[in-house]
Amino acid sequence: MSDANAHLARFSLAGRTALVTGASRGLGQAIAVGLAQAGADVVCASTKRSGTDDTAAAVRALGRRAWQLEADHSDRDAVLALADAAEREAGDIDVLVNNAGTIRRHPAVDYPFEEWEAVLRPNLDAVWVLSQRLGRGMVARGRGKIVNVASLLSFQGGITVPAYTASKHAVAGLTKALANEWARHGVQVNAVAPGYFETDNTERLRQDPVRLEQISARIPAARWGTPEDLAGAVVFLASPAADYVNGHVLVVDGGWMAR
Repeated sequence: MSDANAHLARFSLAGRTALVTGASRGLGQAIAVGLAQAGADVVCASTKRSGTDDTAAAVRALGRRAWQLEADHSDRDAVLALADAAEREAGDIDVLVNNAGTIRRHPAVDYPFEEWEAVLRPNLDAVWVLSQRLGRGMVARGRGKIVNVASLLSFQGGITVPAYTASKHAVAGLTKALANEWARHGVQVNAVAPGYFETDNTERLRQDPVRLEQISARIPAARWGTPEDLAGAVVFLASPAADYVNGHVLVVDGGWMAR
């Protein structure tokens, strides 16, 4: 193998099995397909099994295996059952991508506690539960990758999204905390922080002409991201090429944070 080919091989995920949550559409779907393009077999998880039909079909079309699982990510027991089912059906999970999440918008003075819980449970609690549950096996095997999906709101405050902001700040902190303990065991825990992407979560912003212009004007790339723009960053962090990357939050934002 030439030096060039040996270098490129470090980005391969051949022989690895990944679990991607929130894999029904948007960022999660693009991540699942991107991992499959790099050679991984993929467990596609969402709140409804049928929601991942298109994602699983795209993974299989690449010649990779795909499994479809469902779980309510706001329910701790359901999340644990998801991990059990993933290992039962697909075997050891080499790569965990914690992508599932939700957002609820209300002014802070009126933010209902029920909405706060509805955001924190899937956005933070499920990330912790899955990471701890599957991380145990990774630590025992001396190998594994966890990639959490953070946000620009891991660094900023946002407007009318206090629960989402709190959850994403916490995801960034949890990423670093786990990396501090598990890096020595050959497990890399990192995160990606998407900027403004064309997804369901940003639909309300894109429908507001004032906010759309305010946001668009600040992005040096002069466009919003597409889900495919994020997949390569996740593939890198999931690959052997990132074996010495630990506790990092990789911003993928078209230059927003540099502005």
